[in-house]
Amino acid sequence: MRAIHTKLLRDLWRLRAQVITIALVVAVGVAGFVGMFSVHESLLAARDAFYRDNRLADVFVTAKRAPVHLRDRLQAIDGVLAVQLTVQADAQIDLPGVDAPVTGRFVGLDLARAQAGRQGLNALTLVKGRWPERGNALEAVVNDRFATVRGLRPGDAVHAILNGRRERVVLVGTAISPEYVFASRGGAPDDQTFGLWWVDGQRLEDIFDLQGAFNQAALRLHAGMPTAPVMEAVDRLLAPYGSLGAVDRHDQLSARIVEDELSQLKVLGTVLPSIFLAVAMFVLNVVLGRQVATQRSQIAALKALGYGNGAIAAHYIELALVIAGLGVAAGLALSGWIGRLTLGLYDEVFRFNQLAYATPPWLLLAATGIAAVAAAAGTWAAIHQVVRLSPAQAMQPPTPPSYRATLLERLGLGRQLGPGGMMVVRNLERRPLRSLFTVGGIAAAVALQISGAFWLDAIAHVVDVQFRQVQPGNVLLSFHQPVRQDVVRELQRLPGVQRAEPLRSEPVRVHAHGRRVDTTLQGTLPNAQLLRVVDTSLGPIELPDHGITLSHLLARELGVGLGDTVELEFRLWHRARATLTVSAIVNNQMGKPAYLPLAQMNRLSRDGDAVTSAALQVQPQAMPAFWAAVKQAPVIDNVFDKQATLASFEATTSRNMGVLSAILTVFAVAMAVGITYNAARIALSERAWELASLRVLGMTRAEVSALLLAPLALELLLALPLGAAAGWGLAKLLMALMSSENIEFPVIVAPATYGWAVLIVLAAGVASALVVRRRIDHLNLVAVLKVRE
Repeated sequence: MRAIHTKLLRDLWRLRAQVITIALVVAVGVAGFVGMFSVHESLLAARDAFYRDNRLADVFVTAKRAPVHLRDRLQAIDGVLAVQLTVQADAQIDLPGVDAPVTGRFVGLDLARAQAGRQGLNALTLVKGRWPERGNALEAVVNDRFATVRGLRPGDAVHAILNGRRERVVLVGTAISPEYVFASRGGAPDDQTFGLWWVDGQRLEDIFDLQGAFNQAALRLHAGMPTAPVMEAVDRLLAPYGSLGAVDRHDQLSARIVEDELSQLKVLGTVLPSIFLAVAMFVLNVVLGRQVATQRSQIAALKALGYGNGAIAAHYIELALVIAGLGVAAGLALSGWIGRLTLGLYDEVFRFNQLAYATPPWLLLAATGIAAVAAAAGTWAAIHQVVRLSPAQAMQPPTPPSYRATLLERLGLGRQLGPGGMMVVRNLERRPLRSLFTVGGIAAAVALQISGAFWLDAIAHVVDVQFRQVQPGNVLLSFHQPVRQDVVRELQRLPGVQRAEPLRSEPVRVHAHGRRVDTTLQGTLPNAQLLRVVDTSLGPIELPDHGITLSHLLARELGVGLGDTVELEFRLWHRARATLTVSAIVNNQMGKPAYLPLAQMNRLSRDGDAVTSAALQVQPQAMPAFWAAVKQAPVIDNVFDKQATLASFEATTSRNMGVLSAILTVFAVAMAVGITYNAARIALSERAWELASLRVLGMTRAEVSALLLAPLALELLLALPLGAAAGWGLAKLLMALMSSENIEFPVIVAPATYGWAVLIVLAAGVASALVVRRRIDHLNLVAVLKVRE
């Protein structure tokens, strides 16, 4: 073994504590990068395979009622490869032993093709049981996640109100569908109260009087065919039949949510690991800079023995690469645990044919390469000046720095601090860059902790707005078809109902400045109390008497502001059009709805005095009797139980966000320990002779420790408020990168989140300082004083 290699091993052993802490920071960065991107790649591969194997359609369209003979005309549209027509309808379902009914979406299934294994588009994968068979009983296959959550098994029977008739439905199997990878009514996870039920298509047509008709169409296009012209042709063809507007796969609810999650994983896998690798570069620079400075005589000896500048530089770069390599090895091992844990959370929400964790080889190479470049870059700045010295110059001690009075001394404040205080101030002021980087690194640890914990604050805010401010009522009922407002007044006679308010919600298309957006128009009473329009900045608002109110996401997409005009196109019934002035813009968090007073909406639509749903406030103690009455109401097909939905939402999101927060807390502690420990060790190595001299002169161990650790304490205390501000900025950045055209995440950081972040990082810093404090207590004064250059 060459002498320089022996030196490398000895340096690694002598610096083992610092090597471990630096490698830990690198490991965390690598683990976050590899783990998150591995989850992204695993989800992406599972999604693409599932969509391909089960032939997910490229274009989807909903109509009120269209004749099946339009299939040939749909098939004839340029670029269309395959067409599938189905019937589907929502209905309330009475589960055995459950008070509140749930909502089921019944979808027609071609039994002959399913049983023969020749399904068309959006093919189901049978998980348990068998396919339904035609007979007296109405048999169904249920989406697997809903069946699991509700404890349903093949052979169980439920009752559903289908087109006003109570039908017995027998569960014969469970399945997963590419069209409902994420099964939800409105975008939030809802496996408790919403399920998919695939039944005999002909039987469903008979039940809903849709013989020879369809209300759902799916189209598969030739590879490379753009969807826009096809959707235009589909809309023109189905417009007379109550088309709600064709959407491509990107805007289909389930596919869009999956795509949004994949984009968010990319953000998490890029932004946060970058912080760790930047910190690792800084720590390596400082540690190896000190190492090089203390080994000037060794460098001179190596040069005298014939080692060139390149060989010496390579030696120190190898030292950095070994440290980075240890971090990469630990990070790859940690990434597997993080990745599998995260993927397991997604497996509870997304349902694919297969979802297995895998790390692509390119990801391993990328992580290794990035860490190596970061290590080399952090090292080069520390060594490039020294290795250029001649042996004679390197044998000499470095030129002492030119000291001068500090800023405080020039201002006449030095006497106020005393000798010890001035030593601390001089130490900070004469190494400003190192102090700045230390403060920045500790602040980054605080910011990282906040970026992991604020999600829970944001979710709590969303829950407060959506479930308490927007909907103070505890029940929302939807009707099979629009009904007179008298029906809502009749609902107030049900057991426990304290108040009932009519609502109307209808699909519309809004035109402005050559743009058009398909969205939902909501009509409410002027004094609505149970389902309100809420501005996240202003709270509940009253709708203006004239003009239309737009959500800010809709206004932004249309490019309109207050006072501009938009054209409103109703998509159902008479398909009326109206030109309205934008009278208000509401800041909301999710979706792009528009709002009108109920009376104005009914007048403009020319469809009469009708409503589609009702918001209710029901006494909690009367809920069992109320639900029993609702189950007997044939006109109700969709039920929203706020308490059950809220419980399901909070359980799912709190668990997922709790895991993410815990992981980032561990990462933040690792960063804080790595920075503070190395800063204290470097300070000790630089000032050991000075501290030993003070001990000989009579200062106690506590006094000497205070002189050494006081600068670090000041840097730590300065970093905490800066880290809190940086945490808010990092949260803002993450939310901006993760928001989509349909969702704008709020940046909410509770005071408790700031407090816990500060306490956690402060505790990590104090613990690291105490470890170094023990080394001060055990200084060998004689040995240290002999090493004076």
